[in-house]
Amino acid sequence: MRRDALPGFRLTLGVTLGYLSILVLLPLAALFWRAGTLTPSGFVKAVTGHRALMAYALSFGASLMAALINVGFGLIVAWVLVRYRFFGRGLIDALVDIPFALPTAVAGIALTAIYAEGGAVGRFLPLAYSRAGVVVALTFVGLPFVVRTVQPVLHDLDPSVEEAAAVLGAGRARIFFRVILPSLLPAIYTGFALAFARALGEYGSVVFISGNMPNRTEIVPLLIVTKLEQYDYGGATAIASVMLILSFAILFGINALQARRVRE
Repeated sequence: MRRDALPGFRLTLGVTLGYLSILVLLPLAALFWRAGTLTPSGFVKAVTGHRALMAYALSFGASLMAALINVGFGLIVAWVLVRYRFFGRGLIDALVDIPFALPTAVAGIALTAIYAEGGAVGRFLPLAYSRAGVVVALTFVGLPFVVRTVQPVLHDLDPSVEEAAAVLGAGRARIFFRVILPSLLPAIYTGFALAFARALGEYGSVVFISGNMPNRTEIVPLLIVTKLEQYDYGGATAIASVMLILSFAILFGINALQARRVRE
């Protein structure tokens, strides 16, 4: 009788599916079921209202911009932490993880105090209570995802490949873009997807710095909470279901692009 090298597949698969069903699939099914209690016209009205469309645009646009910013600066931070040795490196490495541990409400209050008029930065560049402030908050919470995704890959790169390219006459820029960057792209895609997904669901840090002005600085999670406070459960679940479908489609596309890049 043939035995698998790693026995227990059926048991572990059953536990995995059961665990995911309880924690993920059942809540999502309940969400779609509750949204399905609306009439077709009521559902369309809830998800295509002007306020909802503006919230979609801000949430996805700000999340995309914050994720792109984090890709650029996260790559620089990871590069500095891996390639250089300097005094205070361990402190900077620890500071990268602060958005992971810091309660989002505390982050929102701190960012608002800094970027509001009269704040340390806000007196020169007031960004609080604006769409730019939303991007700042989403960038803050998403940075660790890019750094911690790229950092180990960069650490494991074989330096002999770079040395060989240098011996063959390649300059620093050519080595980076032709040798190092292609190896980092899968990790960069993953970090971008994680930062983007984190930004889409962010609430606590944004609710303070945005000002929560409908049609201007109101994000989708805040709109959902507002409808729940108004006991509009159907409208809240309808908007949440659309947000879920759009987010899943975008993340699926990013993962497909990453898989294609790995195959190449």
